[in-house]
Amino acid sequence: MSQADVTGLGLTMFRISSWLKSPKPYLMVTGFMLLLATWYFTVEVWKLPRFQDMPGITEVFSEWFSKDPYYGLSIYTPEYYKHILISLRRIAYAFCLATVLGVPLGLFLGWSKTIRDFIFPLFEVFRPIPVLAWVPLAIIMFSGSETPVIFLTFLASFFATTLNTMLGVESIDESYSRAAYCLGASRWQTFKHVVVPGAMPYIFTGLQISIGVAWFSLVAGEMVSGQYGLGYLINTAYMMIEYPKIIIGMITLGVIGYSTSALVRLAGDYMMQWRVRELALGDN
Repeated sequence: MSQADVTGLGLTMFRISSWLKSPKPYLMVTGFMLLLATWYFTVEVWKLPRFQDMPGITEVFSEWFSKDPYYGLSIYTPEYYKHILISLRRIAYAFCLATVLGVPLGLFLGWSKTIRDFIFPLFEVFRPIPVLAWVPLAIIMFSGSETPVIFLTFLASFFATTLNTMLGVESIDESYSRAAYCLGASRWQTFKHVVVPGAMPYIFTGLQISIGVAWFSLVAGEMVSGQYGLGYLINTAYMMIEYPKIIIGMITLGVIGYSTSALVRLAGDYMMQWRVRELALGDN
């Protein structure tokens, strides 16, 4: 494939086609099948100690796809989709806010030593604090039940985005900036045409991590301060001893979380076509 042919949407399609022709999808399916088989045998066949009270795969999938679910939740009930949509809305708000604030901050932290020396120590003090430790303050600072959950979801996502963006800037070889200055580029032009593109792979890696930790933080927030949402569903199911609903919520979280990460990865491929072209040509 020539470089001229590998442009635009064809870049992503070429990588998807290459992935489908590789052993990766078949290994992935095999991994899932082994997991489901392990679940089936440990719970329903062997009934191993500590697993005997867990819902089996047959019970969970029967409930999940039932038109008349025993516990009141399946793909046929509107409540199931209400939980999903509310969680997605919270993730969208928190992730977009973390991206809008975290990417510029990370760029400037990596680009300016003065800004880094001023802000980064504070950043490192707050970053290790667990999301659950922020719950009381979030409830005090923000009114209602929605804003505290979005704030808690935003926090972990913001730290991951900012840190990876900063590392992306620091990974750029200084010779590129010096070359730009020698060619007459201003400091802003160098930042725009050298620093930002050079940090893009790290930025989108950070965004993939960010969307993952956002789901993790969302569930924690919804368990303690949410009304509706997948985290609220899981916590309520545990309190009501409706264990199949817990597994349904967990699997739904995994599928949607994987899908959102894939969307971020596709957005990165679209915005970094030069890198996808390099990877595509490197496979030939």
